[in-house]
Formats: sequence, C-alpha cells, structure tokens
Amino acid sequence: MIYNAGMKPMDEALHQALTLFDLPLPVTREQLDRKREELLRTWDPHRFANHTNHPKKYMQMVKKGEAMVREIERAYGLLVESLSRKS
Repeated sequence: MIYNAGMKPMDEALHQALTLFDLPLPVTREQLDRKREELLRTWDPHRFANHTNHPKKYMQMVKKGEAMVREIERAYGLLVESLSRKS
C-alpha cells in the first residue's frame, strides 16, 4: 500500500495511474480529461512512430505507442472510477 500525506492508503494500481498522469492530488475530472488528451496526442502510435524513417523501428514504435495508449486508457478508467467513488 502507498500512503500519501493526508490521504487514506491507495492501492498500487491507482498510484501507478496517478504517476502516469503526473497530476497532484486532489485531482479534478477536468484536469484528468485534459491530461488524458495530452497523453493520447503524444503517444498516438503513428504520430509517435513518425520520428523514424527505418521500417523496423517504425513498427516497434507503433507497437510501443499502442501499448502506451492502452495503459493511458486503463489508468484513466481507474482514476475516473476513483473520482466517482469519492463523489
């Protein structure tokens, strides 16, 4: 369990989600939505992969971008669920 100052213990998955989104607590839904859009723009698989002209590296970077998009969406879901439980 992770302990934050003035907060109840958080489970590891929620802590990792907050770390990925790099947002201070308490977080609002608006902050979360803005950060999600920013991360999705940064990690868009084809946009991210356009930093190389090498075909093999391009496909590796597409896969890395796809994995990060899945991770962003998973973390976003956890954080939204956590916010709705607190409301």
